[in-house]
Amino acid sequence: GVICFLSIIIITVYSLINGRLINLRSIKIISSKVDEQIRLMFISDTHLGSNSKKHLQKILLKIQGLEFDLLLIGGDFFDSSSFDLDGLDILKNIKKPILFVSGNHEYYIKDHENKIKRLNNYDVTVLDNESFKFKRLNLIGISDNLTLETQKNIASRLIQEDLFNLILVHKPSLWDHVYEKTDLMLSGHTHNGQIFPFNFFVRLQFKNIYGLYEKLTSKLYVSSGSGCWGPKMRLGTKNEIVDILISKN
Repeated sequence: GVICFLSIIIITVYSLINGRLINLRSIKIISSKVDEQIRLMFISDTHLGSNSKKHLQKILLKIQGLEFDLLLIGGDFFDSSSFDLDGLDILKNIKKPILFVSGNHEYYIKDHENKIKRLNNYDVTVLDNESFKFKRLNLIGISDNLTLETQKNIASRLIQEDLFNLILVHKPSLWDHVYEKTDLMLSGHTHNGQIFPFNFFVRLQFKNIYGLYEKLTSKLYVSSGSGCWGPKMRLGTKNEIVDILISKN
């Protein structure tokens, strides 16, 4: 009984500490479609509101020490009406283009349209259902509050076959419908289950739950997220910033 109780205490303390750490995950994508290297920082599921401005500060400090071209935010950036957007002033320290797509939690917020629009005041480009060109990169952003069919139609309309097509969308489900014409898709939402053994339940809904997946010439990266939702704990998973290098060789 005592051993069992101590084990629970140790696991809980470890999970609470782990839930506050931010890890850097690096991936490299090779493509003949790019002439020169493009380096992206990708974060998702920061859940500001559930998490504090201090948590965002910790993420940005890690990012600021790195060389990169664009910062991509894959939805569930904030999840509460109580989060004061003025806390996002620190984003102005980034000095690189910041591109955002909305996740499901943004849409749960009262007056979400106004809040999302206000991101522009903090040097954030809202890329919901639009594209952004950078060098040989065609970055397509798709919002979460649409049917899969509508998301697929938007992707088809914005894809440019001679460029490196990257889709930024909150949930990974779209990839099965667009991989034939997409070079890379970046998603989050799953948290990789956040606390073991919830990953088994999340996998029932999302077969691509975490990490890098490949099909034909297309790749999908599903992030475990940069923050926790609900209990600020992680067991068997990590908060992460994803450092993505797209290179010719």
